[in-house]
Amino acid sequence: MWYSRIYETKDAYLKKGKVNLMYGPRRVGKTSLIKQLLKDITKKVFLGDGDDIQLRKILSSNDKTRILSALQDYDYIFIDEAQRISDIAWGLKILVDNLPKTIIIASGSSSFQLSSQVGAPLTGRSITSMLFPVSAIELKQQFGGMHIIQNLENYLVYGMYPEILNTGNNKDKISYLFELRNSYLLKDILELENIRNADKLYDLLRLIAFQIGNEVSLNELGNALELAKQTVSRYLDLLEKAFIIKKIGGFSRNLRKEVTKTNRYYFFDNGIRNAIINNFNMLEIRNDIGMLWENFMVMERIKKQHYHEIYSNNYFWRTYDQKEVDFVEERDGKLFGYEFKWKVKNTKIQQEWLNTYDNASFEVINKENFLQFIT
Repeated sequence: MWYSRIYETKDAYLKKGKVNLMYGPRRVGKTSLIKQLLKDITKKVFLGDGDDIQLRKILSSNDKTRILSALQDYDYIFIDEAQRISDIAWGLKILVDNLPKTIIIASGSSSFQLSSQVGAPLTGRSITSMLFPVSAIELKQQFGGMHIIQNLENYLVYGMYPEILNTGNNKDKISYLFELRNSYLLKDILELENIRNADKLYDLLRLIAFQIGNEVSLNELGNALELAKQTVSRYLDLLEKAFIIKKIGGFSRNLRKEVTKTNRYYFFDNGIRNAIINNFNMLEIRNDIGMLWENFMVMERIKKQHYHEIYSNNYFWRTYDQKEVDFVEERDGKLFGYEFKWKVKNTKIQQEWLNTYDNASFEVINKENFLQFIT
């Protein structure tokens, strides 16, 4: 089954006179989406990828004549895995500057390689989009809200990758997630950053997986992994740039009692998180439901922010005497605080949060009201 994606309207995504850049984790459907966009095009379309040796030589040559002679005849140019082409930004700049009527698309799975190359050369010449694993927004648009409620447990355990949603057998879902974990998850980091010790990265991810919703101490991680604090920090940065984890910092207006020097980390997808710790038990026999719920809510909310263009600074809030708010959005001159609770029960309003900030609100997100929050 094809799951309708947020960018499927061509006019909303593909722009002439710009390089249309699409980032996102591996296997979330970037290539499939763009091919879907182009499938009914009757004009000339070029589909290439960064593994093509000839294409790499041409686009990295910085030779205007050579690049244009190869590609100027096409109305649509799609370069997949563009981060594999050195100096790709200069090749794309030549194309967009000289072919203003051509729609140019480039996709990449690792932002730390592709985005580092598309800075100055493509300033003012590119439109950037991010594709996540399938979002609750997309599922609701295609199947309705009840579909999400009925399948919520599966999403919390197996995640939202397109292939997972297309797989009915739980054993096959687990096999796919293990394949994703073993073959694709760290591929960009290991190839592009020349890091040979993959075991340390996996060990770091396991430690992070058990600390969802809690602040992460670089010193503690370093001691556990026998790595320098600076190395741990670098690894976490790479894992975030490879779309595996997402960092959320602490919010403060410089009050002494507020915790701000540590971060919390969430996984882009629950299924990947569970594959890292090798736990696909269903919810009734798990002791980490709160972590799964919080991870799912945070990432689905971030997807909503991105797709609906809700411009927000995201934080958590905690004081040294253990008062906390799981997720804080700073937007439109106001502060919106959210607490994530799996069980529907009376939850105390975080009064200290409301007393500290006059422009703040507070809401508990549970199984009864989560749909509006994430869709």
